[in-house]
Amino acid sequence: MAKRRGNPPSFSAVLAAVLYLLSFSPGASDPIEDPKIRPVTDLADHRRVGATERRFRAFMRRYGKEYGSREEYGHRLGVFARNLARAAEHQALDPTAVHGITPFSDLTEEEFERAFMGIAAKDDKGGASAESPTAPRMEVDGLPSSFDWRKKGAVTNVKMQGSCGSCWAFSTTGAVEGANFIATGKLLSLSEQQLVDCDHTCDAVEKDACNNGCSGGLMTNSYKYLMQAGGLEEEKSYPYMGKQGECRFNKSLVAVRITNFTNKPLDEDQIMANLVHHGPLAVGLNAAFMQTYVRGISCPLICFRRWINHGVLLVGYGARGFSILRLGYRPYWIIKNSWGKRWGENGYYRLCRDHNICGIDSMVSAVAATLATETG
Repeated sequence: MAKRRGNPPSFSAVLAAVLYLLSFSPGASDPIEDPKIRPVTDLADHRRVGATERRFRAFMRRYGKEYGSREEYGHRLGVFARNLARAAEHQALDPTAVHGITPFSDLTEEEFERAFMGIAAKDDKGGASAESPTAPRMEVDGLPSSFDWRKKGAVTNVKMQGSCGSCWAFSTTGAVEGANFIATGKLLSLSEQQLVDCDHTCDAVEKDACNNGCSGGLMTNSYKYLMQAGGLEEEKSYPYMGKQGECRFNKSLVAVRITNFTNKPLDEDQIMANLVHHGPLAVGLNAAFMQTYVRGISCPLICFRRWINHGVLLVGYGARGFSILRLGYRPYWIIKNSWGKRWGENGYYRLCRDHNICGIDSMVSAVAATLATETG
């Protein structure tokens, strides 16, 4: 689970005000009436309860859900109904995306965060400490209006971390996979399980910010571990298990070595320049709206920038993405997630660019160079 300091500021009053204003906006459709996200607001209404249960059963069939008892079924049905209401709230606060039923609609917020997030933030801003090197600023003139490393062959298939707070490991391997491709022309799928089992590196400044398997970690800690351990095995030699186990790292099977890493200057123009010139970037963000995200460009009206709790991979950006409800065209980031292809846009998330939405520019790092190891 992500390590935090204090509690996030309350936004219930702001939420209520926004929902009120949106409900009276001329020409705006009511997101609560969308059949994909209609909440259960009156449990006394038998027809609506029945409709919710039918949708819950359809959800179970679609995602292969099974529960061990009637009590568990009833509990998950209640969680599902509450998540429909949450999806409606998110729709009102994030009208340029579509929110609704996802593979995680039967999990409470606490269960979802514990299982699918895992950034151990080192300070209140979620940024890197001073002991980590920061890359020099780059020229930003002449950058392409859109860019996507997937089209250039530098990004592996979307992976699934399962019920393990190991997002930091997937963010790390994604950055190393991309950097190795740029250095060698070879795209290798690398082992997250090695990091989950073997990497217990702590930050030199924040001593309690340590990598701890399914309980969270930091990408910059992982880079230091890889430099000390000698490198990273391929996925096929050290496959992912979705839980922490005994370290089985075999140095003779190392596929990729890294020689250096850097944190990136924290503004979006610099992030774009580093992304284009140095490859996919490991980033942290606030995943508050991601449990209910279905598709579209997410541009929440409220998303706390200092509440960084999830590690992902930034692979590109776009200039003009069509937004829902005809609210105009929005520039966006293309983000590879580690929750499988059945979540989001085939495993990807599009997030508004140019406004530091959800703290996207607060924790950005990359492997500066990689070397494929000699075999044998």
